[in-house]
Amino acid sequence: MFEVLFGIPIGFLLWFFVRYGVGGFYTVGPNERAVISTFGRAQRTGTSTLEEPLAMTLRPDERERYAYPQVRLIGPGFYWKLPWQNAHKVSVATNTVSIAYDPESLSANANGQILDAVTKDQLNTGLNGQLRFTVSERNLYAYIFGVKNPVAHIMGYFVSVLRDRIANFEAPESQGILAGAEAGGEVGASVQGISINDLRKNLRDLNDHMAEDCASAAARYGISLDAALITGIDPPLDVDSALAAINTAHNHVSSEISLAQAAADQKIVQSRRAVEIETLNAQAEVEPLLTLAAQLRSLRASGEAALGAYVRNAKLGLRRKTRQLVLTATQETR
Repeated sequence: MFEVLFGIPIGFLLWFFVRYGVGGFYTVGPNERAVISTFGRAQRTGTSTLEEPLAMTLRPDERERYAYPQVRLIGPGFYWKLPWQNAHKVSVATNTVSIAYDPESLSANANGQILDAVTKDQLNTGLNGQLRFTVSERNLYAYIFGVKNPVAHIMGYFVSVLRDRIANFEAPESQGILAGAEAGGEVGASVQGISINDLRKNLRDLNDHMAEDCASAAARYGISLDAALITGIDPPLDVDSALAAINTAHNHVSSEISLAQAAADQKIVQSRRAVEIETLNAQAEVEPLLTLAAQLRSLRASGEAALGAYVRNAKLGLRRKTRQLVLTATQETR
């Protein structure tokens, strides 16, 4: 009986030592960060995320809603915690997933390959691409304690923003067909009103817009969306052939307009050159007369005798070149 009563506390102490003594050691990997919570409360630094640069992406009405405390980070290494403490470890490595990835249902969106979206002209289209995200070290509280399933939450947030952007996407305004041709731009975009074609031609702008719209994800949910790369937009099969025909027609119109514009530009250049040549010829004819007038004014300023001598010498030069000379009666008398 004594051995039983004595063995119970010994066994409890042994279990306690193994469970919370040896089991209290933990490691944090090179790509991991940890946060220690004591009785469920994370160790805090006394500041909030509103004092961090990432809070600048929040709108004024969101700052109070997404004000999270800063927690003390534990970097890579070997540590020990008390029995009433828990170590929450997260990976800060960059993750790349498909934009159609759904962590709560792997079979959704064609097994995570194609994401459906509706365009502005009510066409159901499929999108594919990649999304790269990283856990924000400056907002680990939101990632660990703010959202139950942060990856699923951020994917849902990204998909919602993307579908809204697709549904309201408009191609950049152009200045018309002729203006586009004069500027050397793409004429087909100015006459084209199909939103799927606009999306295909403006994928870079769409990716840039998505980066701007999702810039506040780190301040909201503790996950930073590094880059979103939408690589393909596939229309329905019954619409694809119609779009191909429309694109062919637009390309033909663009080609004809470009040829007409080139011919008009060539004629304009030729006309400008002809005007320049005639202007130079006129200047060549006028310049000697202007020079002669300046000389005559200079001679007249020197005296009437100098001007008369110049006129007489000029007449002598002309008479040497004449074949016939007609004299008046006054000149014969002289």
